[in-house]
Amino acid sequence: MITSKLTSKAQTTIPQPVRAALQLRDGDEIAYAIEAGRVVLTRARPDAAADDPFRTFAEWDSPADAEAYAAL
Repeated sequence: MITSKLTSKAQTTIPQPVRAALQLRDGDEIAYAIEAGRVVLTRARPDAAADDPFRTFAEWDSPADAEAYAAL
């Protein structure tokens, strides 16, 4: 079992074997899930859609729009 201590400021260091298993790097986000009295720690996956600067234009991405604007 891998352990770490909690500081007086409620901080801890994620042990190296855990960082390696999750492929964590500086700046990565971590997700916590509480399941049946346990906490499951995972690497948070960024939402690919959130990184798409054109996601707001999806409302105009219908076949009718494609046909209407085809000649532009």
